Amino acid sequence: MTIDRRQFLQMTGALGCVASSPARALDYPTRPVRLLVGFPASSGPDLVARLIGSWLSERLGQSFVIENRPGAGSNVATEVVVNAPADGHTLLLASGSNGFNATLYGRLNFNFLRDIAPVGSIYRAPNILVVHPSVPAANTREFIAYAKANPGKLNMASNGNGSTGHIYGGLFRMMTGVDMVHVPYRDNPLPDLLEGRTQVYFSPISSAIGFIKSGKLRALGVTSATPWAMTPDTPTVGEAVPGFEASGWMGIAAPRGIDPGIVALLNKEINAALANPKFQQSLAGFGGEVFGGSPADFGAFMAAYTEKWGKVISFAGIKPD
Repeated sequence: MTIDRRQFLQMTGALGCVASSPARALDYPTRPVRLLVGFPASSGPDLVARLIGSWLSERLGQSFVIENRPGAGSNVATEVVVNAPADGHTLLLASGSNGFNATLYGRLNFNFLRDIAPVGSIYRAPNILVVHPSVPAANTREFIAYAKANPGKLNMASNGNGSTGHIYGGLFRMMTGVDMVHVPYRDNPLPDLLEGRTQVYFSPISSAIGFIKSGKLRALGVTSATPWAMTPDTPTVGEAVPGFEASGWMGIAAPRGIDPGIVALLNKEINAALANPKFQQSLAGFGGEVFGGSPADFGAFMAAYTEKWGKVISFAGIKPD
């Protein structure tokens, strides 16, 4: 997911017009806040971090400085935050990768669920199961039947071993019993998929939507539990595979031991952003939707997510690059 700088500035500028600083008794923040992102600039997590950072800067009267620390599927950034003072001035843009990593990486210097305090969820988005038009399947049921009749003959692309597309494919394989050959890419997998060298991909919707509309790819199902507004004519994968659901998410987390008052303040302001129509519109432009709730809600969600995907990763024998 990428967006040009002019569009992003327009989004954040519009938000600045509607954000106003609330009165508060808590003496926080007292200096600029670092918001660490474990992925490069212009990635999806980076854009969401900059959007919420702009909102929080306006609301709380201090800069929220986005610091990109890519590496090891966000583990580098997460470890920095785990070891930072628990004063609220160092935060993490947490994501679904953190839930995956607890199982993907056997030896981490931290335990994500133990060492990170949930602050507030922000965003979630599904992927979409797409195939090259040469695949003779108009929907997910037909695709499963074709894949079972042709075991090992379909190539499933992903952004790399341990990537979201790889892991979602693992859940699909676990729930359907289909046999596909995984083809990991370090760069964009779409060019080979468009040429038919691979045939299947659990793609971010924002990356695939243009090719779906042009007929260069065929959409079989979205991975959300319910139909998705961005692709209203595409059914869910779960209609053919009951119980199938796979969505990415992002939120704010802090070092364990942070003052509950700071957590409450940040959570309040995050949820204020999520209730704002302009903020909602900006997230929709990234292919997702608002995903709010209390810190306790977010913590319970992360624990369930980590457990669910740990079982999938173990079943599929997935290892990171």
